Amino acid sequence: MTVHVIGIGLDGASGLREEVRQIIAQANVLVGSDRHLNYFPDYCGDRILLKDLKATMGEIRDRLETDKVIVVLVTGDPLFFGLGRLLLAELPKEKLTFHPHLSAIQLAFNRIKIPWQDARVISVHGRCWDRLTQTLQQGAEKIAILTDDNHNPAAIARLLQCLDLADSYQFWICENLGGRDERVSSWPVTAIPDQKFAPLNVVVLLRQIDSSGDETSFANLPLLGLPDSSFLSYSDRPGLITKREIRLLLLGELGLKPGQIIWDVGAGTGSVAIEIARLFPASTVYAIEKTAAGVSLIEQNCQRFGVSNVVSIHGTAPEILHHLPSPDRIFIGGSGGNLKEILSFAGAQLHPQGVLVLALATLEHLTLATQWVESKGWEYNLLQAQLLRSVAVGSLTRFSPLNPVTIFRIKKRNQR
Repeated sequence: MTVHVIGIGLDGASGLREEVRQIIAQANVLVGSDRHLNYFPDYCGDRILLKDLKATMGEIRDRLETDKVIVVLVTGDPLFFGLGRLLLAELPKEKLTFHPHLSAIQLAFNRIKIPWQDARVISVHGRCWDRLTQTLQQGAEKIAILTDDNHNPAAIARLLQCLDLADSYQFWICENLGGRDERVSSWPVTAIPDQKFAPLNVVVLLRQIDSSGDETSFANLPLLGLPDSSFLSYSDRPGLITKREIRLLLLGELGLKPGQIIWDVGAGTGSVAIEIARLFPASTVYAIEKTAAGVSLIEQNCQRFGVSNVVSIHGTAPEILHHLPSPDRIFIGGSGGNLKEILSFAGAQLHPQGVLVLALATLEHLTLATQWVESKGWEYNLLQAQLLRSVAVGSLTRFSPLNPVTIFRIKKRNQR
């Protein structure tokens, strides 16, 4: 007894090989949806309408003892987000034979004419948004999305607009792939909610990196609290940036004044340094970053925002700090494993009554910083930020947490 699981496209029986059509013609039972069964109006054997999966699995198991050939019709490739996984879990593996058709994902990328061996494929069909949200925040270059009635193109467009991503995406909608009324089109994200699309669709997102640095697009940016998406970031780690809400808290804890010298140690892409530089053009901000890629991004972002009072420094702290003028304020956003050494040198160089602020993500670094400042007898206070942003979930909205951060503010006390 054999169960043949046959993938089929919107072109129906005409898209199947002759060998596969013969298997269907000789089957004792044909299992499938209304659409799939209607592709074979001349079939004379028994038919089982695939509606209740549990009940259908039970019927197939019962017929294994009496029917020689059972055919289950599915869309595309049965083992690619298809019914094949459930059949393998419910039926003996040796009884199953798979006959895949072209998957909708294959067809979509071939219609768009984009290689897809490096694409991220995500199904939101009957699933939550978490994996798609994470993939977008990671800045995946190519994303193919299998949709459903609720997780549709309009809902995906709304999610994109809510996430404030560093990069934009070209939005392709591929409808009725392989059928007579196939349509493949690219749309602006803002236009998608006003359009009607076929229920059978695949969404393809292609990342578009804007590196033009055109300052005219930044004319309406706020003086304080720049959007995360306005910064150029690491192509392989696009979410690696001090988030806007945390930057605002850090600026408040630093207690900045005009005409100061500020060190930003572990500056990353320069987001904190640039916020300070725009607010206080008479101050000088030294952005210290150990990676060449980070220094390049800092310089590009400075040019992007039109700031000239940030000095990018390529080197490892604390060694590179010896060459800098003594600071009035210090922000430590990254330490590269040298936190104790950086604190010791930076604390010694900080002007009397100066302020040092750390953004700490681990308990170990928090413990180390607390022990260090208590050994100095300096004033300090802690602010733990556990923030959530609203994010679209279909037509609804929920909160998505940012990584918790402890902001450690230290004020240098005069030595007697």
